[in-house]
Amino acid sequence: MTTDIGRLGVWTFQLGMVPEPEQRDAVAELESLGYGAIWIPTFGAFDQLPKLLAAGTTIAGASGIASIFQYDAATVAKNTQALEASYPGRFLLGLGVSHPEAVNRDGSERYSKPIAAMRAFLDELGGELAGRCVLAALRTRMLTLARHKTAGAHPYFVPVEHTARAREALGPGKLLAPEQAVVVETDPERARTIARGHMALYLRLQNYCNNLRWLGWSEDDIAPPGSDALVDAIVAWGDADAIRARIDEHYTNGADHVCIQVLREDATALPLEEWRAIAPS
Repeated sequence: MTTDIGRLGVWTFQLGMVPEPEQRDAVAELESLGYGAIWIPTFGAFDQLPKLLAAGTTIAGASGIASIFQYDAATVAKNTQALEASYPGRFLLGLGVSHPEAVNRDGSERYSKPIAAMRAFLDELGGELAGRCVLAALRTRMLTLARHKTAGAHPYFVPVEHTARAREALGPGKLLAPEQAVVVETDPERARTIARGHMALYLRLQNYCNNLRWLGWSEDDIAPPGSDALVDAIVAWGDADAIRARIDEHYTNGADHVCIQVLREDATALPLEEWRAIAPS
């Protein structure tokens, strides 16, 4: 049975950068605002999630994502089972292959054949646990693996048109939960400056760039710092209504859940005002 994560969640690393009392207050507020899930990046996700889940009563926690080249299957299974035992129905495991630039940055060659590696990892994890997780799937082969072996997909750094392709590849009945970066700012120049600061890393990672090429974006669009058209497609900016409209586009294209990642000039500060402005309730 797939964890109920609601229709709208937040993707955030900032919660891990504030004192625990502030964390608890933020989680309680997110829950009261109607958010269904908190997505935590792979670094420290299994350490942070117990504290965050303890601060709420219904809001779910998800790993977005745990890299199979960082964790072995036994460790992932142990952490998943512990979270599910302590917080039944409130944890969603997100798995991914990360990127060769990140995995091999220590000079190793651990990153290889991502589809085969993910398939083997899921087999080692076991059918029951694998069937309840989601994959950070971007293109057809990984989306197809997600369709046949898992509960669905959690695409990251994608424009709306990807959601339609992902739904087609996943088919009906599978969870589709894309991440959507947002900037609550109506000035185009300022909004795009913040967006480009966020996109700078990702436009140097081949998996994301290959996905954009698959979607039809040109080399001129993808070349850092990214064309205005690409920036506007990857990062929703404007007032709260404009951002809600982008979220609705994902739903129209087949998403079940959207997790928003709020971008600010001060990247480390909790974006409480933005979370409140965009909240489903």
